[in-house]
Amino acid sequence: MSAVPHIPVLLDEVVEALDIQPGAVVVDATFGAGGYTRAFLDAGATVHAFDRDPDAIAAGQDWAEAAGENPRLILHPRRFSEMAGTLAEAGVEQVDGVAMDIGVSSMQLDQGERGFAFSVDGPLDMRMSQAGPSAADFLNEADDAAIADVLYLYGEERQSRRVARAIVAARPLETTGDLARVVRKALGHHPGAPKDPATRTFQAVRIHVNAELDELRSGLSAAEKVLRSGGKLAVVSFHSLEDRIVKRFLKDAAAVSAGSRHLPMAETGPAVFTNISRGIRPGNDEIERNPRARSATLRHATRTDAAARMAA
Repeated sequence: MSAVPHIPVLLDEVVEALDIQPGAVVVDATFGAGGYTRAFLDAGATVHAFDRDPDAIAAGQDWAEAAGENPRLILHPRRFSEMAGTLAEAGVEQVDGVAMDIGVSSMQLDQGERGFAFSVDGPLDMRMSQAGPSAADFLNEADDAAIADVLYLYGEERQSRRVARAIVAARPLETTGDLARVVRKALGHHPGAPKDPATRTFQAVRIHVNAELDELRSGLSAAEKVLRSGGKLAVVSFHSLEDRIVKRFLKDAAAVSAGSRHLPMAETGPAVFTNISRGIRPGNDEIERNPRARSATLRHATRTDAAARMAA
């Protein structure tokens, strides 16, 4: 881990949003290649880093152990939705900041054997934790209606039924190449088109296999619970489904008045987050350096002294 192999997205903006002071305790909810964690350590923080991917934890272990008897990096091989209980086990009641970089990591995308991307043929896996049912298990066992629902809900694939029928007809599927070819044939693939038609299907299946949106909702609630008054939350998302959940969570947490033009406005409760930012997008320079940053959106907020809601 002496050199970070991948570029963290909106790094300067995340560090600024967290306003890390020397001695702060910060959660990096998605350790990955350690890019955010390194910046937090450089700012003087103690970092509790979470990742459900055993490869990410293994890669960071030597780095953590090199710190000696008083490490400022503590690795947790757990889902970030488990951060509240995990931190309590470690004797940490509250933290000064939580950073969440949602979705698949660059490391996972670049390793063909992990089966996340169709750019390199590999086993049809997609499991972040490397445990439980794989993408191949789902696609080879579910009926076409269940597959179509996943493609529509998580990939916003308008022709989900057509793609699902094609997948069932082509079974068994074993590799990412198998799946990509089936989807391209079903939807029509024009080489040179700006977006491969398999993109939506791969996104949808990955989200389903890893229960990513449920994990995001639980992780946001956990962050609400562990942040101290004045603590900072920063969330980077990469597609509209994720960003919609983050935006809605923060809106509800800010106790925004709810109602309609026909009914009086009603407060939803005391604000648990304030100073909520608008969506922050990467600039052209960053996108040129790191094309994967193109779809990223950062939202950040400050925790108030109100009690965490029951969902947290």
